Amino acid sequence: MTNERALVVVDAANVVGSVPDGWWHDRRGAAERLRDSLVPYAAAGLPGLAGPLDVVLVVEGAARDVDSVPGVRVVSAPGEGDDRIVELVAQRAAGRECLVVTADRGLRRRVEAHGARCAGPRTVRPRGLSGGPAAERGSDAGRAPGPAGRNP
Repeated sequence: MTNERALVVVDAANVVGSVPDGWWHDRRGAAERLRDSLVPYAAAGLPGLAGPLDVVLVVEGAARDVDSVPGVRVVSAPGEGDDRIVELVAQRAAGRECLVVTADRGLRRRVEAHGARCAGPRTVRPRGLSGGPAAERGSDAGRAPGPAGRNP
């Protein structure tokens, strides 16, 4: 192990897409809400991973222009977000602890081959916390499921 902070890489498209809260209407806004919700984890840590942490949110597509904020570095993938996530994991310092947040099984296999651990979207988006308007109303009523096979 190194003395560096643990690296947490969040697959924005996968995590945003895990909650059918209307994200497809405003992909950039959904990624910004996710980014903002990650800020407290940078200092406090995650279950099983003490803070402070280096939190990186990987965005793609319509969310490419999302800016970094203190506590969360945003990395824009020029192509597929999964490829950029694998690069970040592979390029980290030897022995640096790394957690990738995604439900994508293929991506999980790829980053685990580079020594990363994986956790699902609920790690950073507990049930009932979507960050969207429906969550603010406190109800799942009226939510339409997201379009199949579409990522933010």
